This record gives sequence, C-alpha cells and structure tokens, in this order.
Amino acid sequence: MSDIIDFLKNEGVSEGILKDVTDFRLSHKVNPGLEKRIPVPRYNYYGAEIWEEALSAILSGENLLLVGPKATGKNVLAEGLSQAFGRPQWDISLYVNADAAALIGTDTFKNGEVSLRKGPILKCAEEGGFGILDEVNMAKNESLAVLHAALDFRHVIDVPGYERVELDEATRFIGTMNYGYAGTREINEALASRFMIIQMPVITEENLKKLISTNFSSLKYEYVSQFAELFTEIRKKCEGGEISSKALDLRGLLSAIHMMENGLGVNAALQLGIVNKCFDSYERQLVDDIITVRFPKNLKRDKIFK
Repeated sequence: MSDIIDFLKNEGVSEGILKDVTDFRLSHKVNPGLEKRIPVPRYNYYGAEIWEEALSAILSGENLLLVGPKATGKNVLAEGLSQAFGRPQWDISLYVNADAAALIGTDTFKNGEVSLRKGPILKCAEEGGFGILDEVNMAKNESLAVLHAALDFRHVIDVPGYERVELDEATRFIGTMNYGYAGTREINEALASRFMIIQMPVITEENLKKLISTNFSSLKYEYVSQFAELFTEIRKKCEGGEISSKALDLRGLLSAIHMMENGLGVNAALQLGIVNKCFDSYERQLVDDIITVRFPKNLKRDKIFK
C-alpha cells in the first residue's frame, strides 16, 4: 500500500484525500483468500488532477466511467484505483454478445440439485470488490440493464429464482470506453446517469517521459525523450488523419523498450510493438519511415542503455 500512496504523494495528490483513502482501507478488510485479486499494476497513471477526481468519486460511493481515446491510460488508472483502495478486482470484459447470465450467473446442476454458478458481477458485489467493466459501450444496452439497480442508490442485484443480493458497501464499478472502435455504440442516458464520468486526457509528453524513465531507469535520457517524441509524433499524425490509430499503442511502445532492454535491436523491437500493428502495407511503411528518421536501423541496446 505504501508504494502507491508514496507515488500519489509525489504526484501532488491532496494529503486529505490520501488520508481518506488510507482510512477506507483500514475500515474495509479483504476476505481471506482474495488478497491475490488486489492488483499490482506494472505501470502507474500520471496526472494528479485525474487521480484526485477519481479517488474523490470512489470515496463518495460513486461508480466511475473513464472515457477517452486509445492510449489515455484508462485501464492503468482503473487498476491503480483498485490497488490504492486495496480492493480485490474482477475484470469483466464486455462484448457484443454478453448477456445477463454471463454477468450475473447461470444455473448449474451440482450434487443432485440446481444451484447458481455466480458470474463476475455477483462475486464482485458480494466481496466488496472493484469491478472493471472493460469497453462498456461494446455490450448491448439491454444486457447492461441488469446492472441498473446495482449501480444506482438501491445497491442490489436481483437474481431471478434466487435471493436478492445486496452489494457490500465497498463495492464499486469502474467502466472504460473508447470512441470509434468497430462494434462500439453510444451508451444510453439511463446507464450514463449511474456513473461519475471522467474524460481522460491525452498523456502529456512530460508525463510520458516520467513513465518511461521510471520504468526503464537505465535508459539514457536522450532516448527517453526520443521515445516520448516518437509517440507524440504518431499521435499527431493520427489526429491529422494521415494514419489510423493502430500504431498509437502505448503498451506496444513500452513492451518494445522492454524487449530492447533484453537485447533486441531498437528497430526490430519497434517493428513488433508498433509498426506491425498496422495491417495496411502503405500505412506500415509510413510508420516505419517515422521511426527510421529517429532511430538508425543498426541501433543496438548498448547505445541506448547506460
């Protein structure tokens, strides 16, 4: 716990908010056996203002919807919130064919009788977990309607044929949604009204440098800057319509640097992490040209790491 709290202090998050987060953890114990569900994110989200908004919403008993384009850190922040509050996390992937049974639970035959095999929403609700509703705007609105009573002031889940389940008071749901992906749609007002909504900003170049330098401490600072500038350049070309967003992959960039750290050549790693995300050959060549201008083809690990 202290690591994430120390990180948030260094980010400039209000000490009053952090004290309330600590008090929340102390007053909401995790059931034995669920500690392994408390995430330890590989990367931290940078941005004190967004952290304060999100932490305050959770402390106020609200559910959150993180909205923004690709590579804005929605899932990183969601995981960070689970870690900060010390709550077991359930990752709930929503997709176009997701139905109530997949979310809440289904009947199963066990020991000679019908019983309920609990779905992730129900388990999360009972255990005071944080449920991460990934890509909430990919599921059909009618499927998500089963969550309405859980997300509003009632805090209950009605399971047909079984008892009504009251949510543990520590339970929160954090939704994420992208605009513009194939298969996504607008969520309806009834669902949106049950969340506090944070519009996730684009990561600044300064925060991107912090993210890279913190996770790759042996990377020479000139290359920290080069990688951050490369990502910014790709983003601008996406925003200008020159290329699609396929190459705008922050996870891919960080994974590529990790492969460089393990000995793979710079351009080969960037091919795997960024360039090959483009399936159109013309677009792939454009992205490759952007990279080649900054990084010579023969650039090796010992040149970029201390």
